[in-house]
Amino acid sequence: MIWMSNKWKDYEVLDATDGERLERWGKYYLVRPDPQVIWSTPHSAPEWKRYDARYLRSNTGGGHWSEHHLPERWQISYGDYLTFHVKPMNFKHTGVFPEQAANWDFARAQIQNAGRPVSVLNLFAYTGGATMACASAGAAEVVHVDASKGMVNWAKENMMLSHLENHKIRFIVDDVLKFVAREKRRGRTYHAIIMDPPSYGRGPNGEIWKIEEQLYPLISACMEILDENPLFFLVNSYTTGFPPTVLYNLLRTTVGKKHRDGQIDAGEIGLPITATDSVLPCGIYGKWVSSKR
Repeated sequence: MIWMSNKWKDYEVLDATDGERLERWGKYYLVRPDPQVIWSTPHSAPEWKRYDARYLRSNTGGGHWSEHHLPERWQISYGDYLTFHVKPMNFKHTGVFPEQAANWDFARAQIQNAGRPVSVLNLFAYTGGATMACASAGAAEVVHVDASKGMVNWAKENMMLSHLENHKIRFIVDDVLKFVAREKRRGRTYHAIIMDPPSYGRGPNGEIWKIEEQLYPLISACMEILDENPLFFLVNSYTTGFPPTVLYNLLRTTVGKKHRDGQIDAGEIGLPITATDSVLPCGIYGKWVSSKR
C-alpha cells in the first residue's frame, strides 16, 4: 500500500521525469535529482523553464545548486499548525521531507484520539516535523533526539515558528543508541516511539551508524523503554533496497512479539505528481498500532 502525503498547499511535485523532480516550495521552484525517477515523460509543466534553483550532481560525488535565485531561507506551512524554515543545503536537501506529512497526520490522529496523556520519543528527529506534529496534537511530552546540533537548533526554530514554545519538548543532541540505553537505566518509558534512521551516519562523538547492522538492535533496545500500555511505534526508511517487508518483519519480531494486542502495517510513502496524475515513491514505513485505548 502507498501512504500518500496529499494535503500540502505550500508544497507540490509539479512534475518528475528523466531523473529529476520539479517542485514548488511556497513561491519558489526547485529542480532536484531523484534516482527513482527512471521514466521519461514530456516536460509539460512551464516551471521547467523558469525554476529558481537546480541541484546538479557531480561526477566525483556530491553536487551543487546552480542558477541560484533563492533567499537564504524562507518559510512553508503544513495545515494550520506547522511552519518550517526551508533553505537549500548540501546533498540537495532543504530541511523538510514533505512526504513525511503522512506520518505526521498519523501520529497526530493517534495522540488526539488516545484519551490519555501520551509521551513521545522521536529518534533521528532532524528538523522536527514529527516532533512538532506530536506536540501540536497535545502530547504530554515529546523528546527530540538527533546527533546533529545544527539540526536540533533548526528544530527549535521550527518550534517557535509553529508557536509551540509553551509545549513540553525536550531537545537532546546525542547518539540514539546511547540515549536509549541511558533512558533504560533511568527507568524512563514512552507511549509512542518514532524513528527515521539514515542508511549511514555519525553520532556527535564519531559513533558509526549502519542501518543494516544497528536498526534491529535499536528497535530491540526500544522495547525496554516502550511503556507497558503503548500507543504506537513508527519507523520510516529511505534506505535503497529495503522493501516494506523488512520493516514489517522487524516490528513483528520486536514490538509485535512483546505487545500482541496491536496491528502491524508496512508500505510505501509517496507524493502525488501533478503533471502526470501519478505517484512519486519516497521511501517506506512500518508501524505498530495498539488495538487498545
